[in-house]
Amino acid sequence: MGRIISIANQKGGVGKTTTAVNASAALSLAGRRVLLVDMDPQASATSGVGVTPDHPTIYDVLLGQAPAGDAVRLTSLERLWVMPSSRDLFGAEIELVPLTGREHRLRDALRAVRDAYDYVLIDCPPSLGLLTLNALAASDSVLVPLQCEYYALEGLTALLETVDLIRHQVNPSLVVEGLLLTMFDTRNSLSHQVANDVRQHFQALVFSTVVPRNVRLSEAPSHGMPAVIYDPSARGSQAYVDLAHELIGGRAVDERAGPGERQVAHDTGVEQ
Repeated sequence: MGRIISIANQKGGVGKTTTAVNASAALSLAGRRVLLVDMDPQASATSGVGVTPDHPTIYDVLLGQAPAGDAVRLTSLERLWVMPSSRDLFGAEIELVPLTGREHRLRDALRAVRDAYDYVLIDCPPSLGLLTLNALAASDSVLVPLQCEYYALEGLTALLETVDLIRHQVNPSLVVEGLLLTMFDTRNSLSHQVANDVRQHFQALVFSTVVPRNVRLSEAPSHGMPAVIYDPSARGSQAYVDLAHELIGGRAVDERAGPGERQVAHDTGVEQ
């Protein structure tokens, strides 16, 4: 059964889509079958893997107008598929409200396809609305990108509280995959301070991988390809290769334990 990981943070500009696209691509290059689900109406993950959305999209899947399998597109990487988004998704938050089981629409749809993949990565919008709720309700775990800047922890408590609420009311098996430090500037003492503070406070919850501020990560989307393909030797690309290795190693953490007591919650079961 494919492992479903949401990439979420209600704060924008922290590297969610960059992480979703490049982690998906790096996992596929490591021999894993990966489905990238674009739950953001801006559809940046869709264009980031070189796919032009046409119907059906994730919008049609959520509204019950098409099965998930019909919305899946193969990318230029032989083991990477995408379920594209489109601007139609902007209206889904409202259209989903009166529907029965609105918070489980994505979970129910993915049941038909998840077994075909080793990993399903979901790129969430920068909010804690119904689209993100659907993603978290469908997921085994959530990966949280954190920008290495002063306001990095702003909103993180709210997100973790939301995860805890979803665990108790909607998805009891949901755990935190980890916190990923992004946009790290080695020349900036503030980046080092933020990284140290996050590691000191959250300890085992933080990935070993740190994603640097890197121009290739910013350039790659304009070429319609992940940075790990656009420039595999770039520091940012190498960071996402390292992240993929951590994910394959199965290091999801149960954040319900105290800061010094967090333990690995489960393995992926995927052969290395």
